[in-house]
Amino acid sequence: MRRSFTREQRLTIVYGILCIVLILVVLQLWLFTATMNAYLSGDDAVVVPAALASLVCFLLNFGLLRYLIAMERK
Repeated sequence: MRRSFTREQRLTIVYGILCIVLILVVLQLWLFTATMNAYLSGDDAVVVPAALASLVCFLLNFGLLRYLIAMERK
């Protein structure tokens, strides 16, 4: 049986997840900017790897959101 977290522990977890989400969103913004810059200068080779990296960032954010929702239900 899993022990439920105290309010302070949950708040610490939420702050940690918020920091990770912020880093991932800034990374996605930088990735989008760099990809658009490369694409507009004629380099088509970076589009697919950048899209895959952005998809990974999205999936990580989605997983963290699901973890928070599951943590609140317990």
